[in-house]
Amino acid sequence: MKQLTAPETALIAGIDQSAMLDRTLSWAAINSGTSNLEGLQKVAALLADAFSALPGEVTLEEPARVTAVDEDGREFEKPHGRHMVLRVRPGAERRFLLTGHMDTVFPANHAFQDLKWIDAETLNGPGTADMKGGLSVILETLKAFEASPAAASTGYDVLINSDEETGSLSSSALIAQLAQGKFAALTYEPSALPDGTLAHARGGSGNYAITFTGRSAHAGRNPLEGRNAIVAAADCAVRLKHMQHDDLPINPAKIDGGAANNVVPDHAVLRFNIRPKTVAAAEAFASDLNDLLQLLEKLHEVQNHCHGGITRPPKPVDERAQKLFDLVRDTGAALGQTIGWQPSGGVCDGNNIAATGVPVVDTMGVRGGAIHSPDEFMIAPSLTERAALSTVVLHRLASGHAL
Repeated sequence: MKQLTAPETALIAGIDQSAMLDRTLSWAAINSGTSNLEGLQKVAALLADAFSALPGEVTLEEPARVTAVDEDGREFEKPHGRHMVLRVRPGAERRFLLTGHMDTVFPANHAFQDLKWIDAETLNGPGTADMKGGLSVILETLKAFEASPAAASTGYDVLINSDEETGSLSSSALIAQLAQGKFAALTYEPSALPDGTLAHARGGSGNYAITFTGRSAHAGRNPLEGRNAIVAAADCAVRLKHMQHDDLPINPAKIDGGAANNVVPDHAVLRFNIRPKTVAAAEAFASDLNDLLQLLEKLHEVQNHCHGGITRPPKPVDERAQKLFDLVRDTGAALGQTIGWQPSGGVCDGNNIAATGVPVVDTMGVRGGAIHSPDEFMIAPSLTERAALSTVVLHRLASGHAL
């Protein structure tokens, strides 16, 4: 449908730009870096209060247990904040999932904490685009959508997690649970480009920490009795890089370990990231890594332990997902917005949702740019633009649009 109907025009007439901007300013003023549990708690409370204006039940869900590896190769539990969930009309036959995240990449001690206007339409500040503005769009969208006659026969869940910026490790099971049985999903990452371009197909992402355990010895008196864990880790890094191909970028990122120069190091931790572009590349890497680690144990006479794995599966766009993209594009055209898309090397919770088989468009948030940097900005008028877009998309889906 290329033109707005009278009911659709009425639905978006009450969208409140001022309220959305005020919420964004309020939420972005609180530091909520993924590791700032106090800040996340404050934002979660504000979100729970704001989303309680919608019908349904708001809960704060406990994070799943997550472990990490320290510089000495020891595994430890990594704390996370709680995740906000709103469930509306859970018994409805056709239901949707809307997701966002409350965390940012800026820790509590980061220099980038303040909000400032660059010009009359452009707001610079931490999390303004990624994605406190998007969270405000979700709320405004659902308030408007509730006025649609079709809303009464449909339902939705909203998930706002606290750990998207570090891979959603403590919320991935919750994402998969909430995605089950959904007709479609919308995720409110900022647009891929400031003009509103959407991210289309995405590659996946995996983070690994390989701990190598060798044997220490004096570097001068009896070096041959030692088993050098640093050398084994370095050899692994080089071999991993040689395993890279077009569908599998591999980035060896850091080696921890060692001690004094006159000691053969008996431990090392290699950390690396992979970005598989296809499911086949991801599956092949798992087997190849296992073979590599067995080879390194024999060559260097060390033991190794692998921690981590693929946390964001590749996100191809299948036929149903493409129909959802087409609906967003056509709805944008009816609103006077030009909506295009392009593939992205970045990852987000849209990867996890797509892995469940649910069609998803994952850049429905505000227009902006320079995310993950002190130059991050949000284009303020896009709050209303994107809320109108989402409201009409949901209305059309709820009214029987097929995917």
